[in-house]
Amino acid sequence: MNRTRREFLVTSGAVAAAAAAAAMRPLSAIAAIGSGRAEFDAALAGGGAGAFAKAGAGTSRSADSSHSTDKAREKAGGDAGEGHEPKISLPEDLMREHGVLDRILLVYEEGARRLRQKEDVPHHVFQNAAQLVRIFVEDYHEQTEETLVFPEFARHARLVELVKVLTDQHAAGRRLTDVILRSSDAEAYGKVESREDLLMSIDAFVRMYRPHKSYEDTILFPALYTILPERQVAELGEKSEQSEHERLGAGGFEHTVTQVAAIERELELDDLSKFTPRE
Repeated sequence: MNRTRREFLVTSGAVAAAAAAAAMRPLSAIAAIGSGRAEFDAALAGGGAGAFAKAGAGTSRSADSSHSTDKAREKAGGDAGEGHEPKISLPEDLMREHGVLDRILLVYEEGARRLRQKEDVPHHVFQNAAQLVRIFVEDYHEQTEETLVFPEFARHARLVELVKVLTDQHAAGRRLTDVILRSSDAEAYGKVESREDLLMSIDAFVRMYRPHKSYEDTILFPALYTILPERQVAELGEKSEQSEHERLGAGGFEHTVTQVAAIERELELDDLSKFTPRE
């Protein structure tokens, strides 16, 4: 058994344990800032992602940008311009960032489905999606949760078990992303073992993060208002916004949505109406 597969088995075991704990305990739901905007773009420029990054930049403000990108801009404040988002609460900000994660999960699922059907999927679809997970979800979003939100629950001794499971799952998610990045590398992607590791890692990642973010959205984030006055929640939101601008640059959220939309177009997932059931 090679090193990649050994590491995957260790990782999947940790994920399975966390998922089992979440399923069996009522309050169990199913970590470093450091990437700047330049690093964000540079990471997406490698391994066949050059065209992807160029396409994303080209649609950022174009009149014919995709429906999904337009909707994201409306949610973020219409044509207010990059860096001029309306003030929203920290829980709402974290929830809309979960929307980005949800769209990446859809890319993962569709890409994996096509691989299993022996359809051609370029390696950079998975590579670019995993880079977004690493830079936006893990190094920014989850770090915001771990530095601003989770400590407040520890300080007030509330939802301690849930917060522990969420923190453990952040670490498990990073290990899975490591495997996805390695197995979707251009050189490794053509190997049978790499494809197997990629598919197993994607399955585990999606299975964990769907309930993970749902528990945060419906239990943890609303509970923030039960342990802190509104003024303190607002102060946490200001810190989060400052961190976003420092790490991702002005319009970091909108820029990330544009990058996700570019990946969706490669898999023809950019038309929301396609998901409407037909009679």
